Amino acid sequence: MNISIRLLQANELAEADHIFRLAFGTFVGLPEPTQFAGDAAYIHHRWHTDPNAAFAAEADGKLIGSNLVINWGSFGYFGPLTVHPDFWQQKVGQQLIEPAIACFTQWHTRLAGLHTFATSPKHHALYQKFGFHLRFLTSIMAKSVQPSQVISQGMRYSQLNKDERAESLKASYQLTDAIYEGLDLTREILTVQQQALGDTVLFWDDIGLVGFAVCHYGAGTEAGSNTCFVKFGVVRSGTNAGERFEQLLDICEHLTATEGMSKLVAGVNTSRDEAYRRMLARGYRSQSIGVAMHRPNEPGYNRPDVFALDDWR
Repeated sequence: MNISIRLLQANELAEADHIFRLAFGTFVGLPEPTQFAGDAAYIHHRWHTDPNAAFAAEADGKLIGSNLVINWGSFGYFGPLTVHPDFWQQKVGQQLIEPAIACFTQWHTRLAGLHTFATSPKHHALYQKFGFHLRFLTSIMAKSVQPSQVISQGMRYSQLNKDERAESLKASYQLTDAIYEGLDLTREILTVQQQALGDTVLFWDDIGLVGFAVCHYGAGTEAGSNTCFVKFGVVRSGTNAGERFEQLLDICEHLTATEGMSKLVAGVNTSRDEAYRRMLARGYRSQSIGVAMHRPNEPGYNRPDVFALDDWR
């Protein structure tokens, strides 16, 4: 059998999506594995964001797996990394990680990360071969949201004019750069806007941008039906950061209700202890728990002083 690694092609996205669902659904033991993730989607929009960072594994002319690499400036991660169950235990996953590492090298990525199963030593061992280290657990939190009469203080990127959007992108970079040098969510904000995946909410004070959250909502996005999902959110660090974080959650919950969704989902790394505890106090509960792995073994922006939401799945 001849296995080769190459770029994933546009005409293979549907099959790559099928393999993604089949592989994860099989691993977690679903009766119908291809129902994994419901009507949420990951492969298509990540490919459209950067086709040169989406890789395919092929065996004798047949697609058998894929991996997509994400660039957030000085930070990067990859996923979903999936291999058809018929080809497990044949080091295909290992071969799909190699071009991801090459991307990080090319991009001068300071910190690479990934989200994987917290209770799977096989996954841990695979990633450890490439220099990744086990760090803190990441909790994917969910909360039911009821329609609210409260008027949101946030702005929506989609409703800004050209100059305001440019100012917002600049300010969002200054905010993320302050918590981890070079961290840049510009591409994520633009992807959501250009591919109609959701919206980005922002709020300001007299000093500048206080916080923002990049959100997906509805079927065909990373959220899925009836759900608003925070892909990344952060507020300015320092005094009263916890209160600002709760303001951001208020705005995200308002967006959820405004868009007719009933559930808000957001990931938080448990190294950000106060952010995690504040979410619990507001009624958020874990719907799944994974573990973050870092390369090299440093905290990056997964620190107690950072009030951020993110999900590296």
